[in-house]
Amino acid sequence: MTARPANAHQARLLRLLRDGGPNSRAQLGDQIDLSRSKLAVEVDRLLDTGLIVADGLAASRGGRRSHNIRLAPGLRFLGIDIGATSIDVAVTNAELEVLGHLNHPMDVREGPVAVFEQALALAAKLKASGLAEGFDGAGIGVPGPVRFPEGVPVAPPIMPGWDGFPVREALSQELACPVMVDNDVNLMAMGEQHAGVARSVGDFLCVKIGTGIGCGIVVGGEVYRGTTGSAGDIGHIQVEPDGRACACGNKGCLEAHFSGAALARDAEDAARSGRSPELAARLEAAGRLTAADVAAAAAAGDATSLDLIREGGNRVGQVIAGLVSFFNPGLVVIGGGVTGLGHTLLASVRTQVYRQSLPLATGNLPIVLGELGPAAGVIGAARLTSDHLFAPA
Repeated sequence: MTARPANAHQARLLRLLRDGGPNSRAQLGDQIDLSRSKLAVEVDRLLDTGLIVADGLAASRGGRRSHNIRLAPGLRFLGIDIGATSIDVAVTNAELEVLGHLNHPMDVREGPVAVFEQALALAAKLKASGLAEGFDGAGIGVPGPVRFPEGVPVAPPIMPGWDGFPVREALSQELACPVMVDNDVNLMAMGEQHAGVARSVGDFLCVKIGTGIGCGIVVGGEVYRGTTGSAGDIGHIQVEPDGRACACGNKGCLEAHFSGAALARDAEDAARSGRSPELAARLEAAGRLTAADVAAAAAAGDATSLDLIREGGNRVGQVIAGLVSFFNPGLVVIGGGVTGLGHTLLASVRTQVYRQSLPLATGNLPIVLGELGPAAGVIGAARLTSDHLFAPA
């Protein structure tokens, strides 16, 4: 896609069509501050670019029927969500509907070259299936801090070999399209905002609990990244003075005490010490334990697993309680791989937040699990690149 909106009015129209689907000129006019004649001029200019197309007659509102318009059906965005242990790749249309989605196990510690070879292979597979002739833009999420303007990871604790790697530059050359790069939890927040549980909320927190822990902060409908892009790095808030060593080099971080990796380590300790026959049996069968094993053991009634989940939820809840008191969000969304622990985890988080934060902040505060699962990150990635492409050139 070479065309870009020429001004803020055209950009606003494109985003309205992306978020709301096909619409009539009259209905768009109700949502944008333009005279009827000026709106007609901007719509006609967008039609000339090929970014939008006519889509039949709209429902009658009395008088002459208006024409529907929609984003060009051939536009394709690529979303790549790189996690600590897997890669999700999806193709969407311009309205961010997922047309195809692939997942592949991959250890991010294998380094950027190996990870992106796999990501590009998955993208090529989706392309070969007939979903796209090419990509008009790509969004990429990585599980670590990103210097957003340059699309470069900066000293990511769980990503050895990634510091300073030019993700945006390298992938734009490979994919022959514009590429945007962000922290994975920011993209999860954008996905839940576009198509998930946060659709109608302007100010919310999206906490991702996986191999690491992070928080997407949405203010007035926009992701807040901070001055350098590190806003929301809550996994490295200290919860235990002189606690466990963390991958970041400090001690007592939340991530060191409760995350997918920390929970697996605690579960293996419980299995080997004889505190949990259920976990011991699973360890003997598989040779290692994961958060999913703890969830399954808890579902089977294993008291030790339930205690591990509750203790972790209490620690996460303590941190979120501080964020709620500071930020006063309208919603807290919990997502990531560890949400397989389900409502035991959620109940512990809620208990701590409602107990520690002031009633004014929590009186009408929902704390919920995300709706989209792995799709949140790739939808958010596609939204990120569409935000860039649907901005004035």
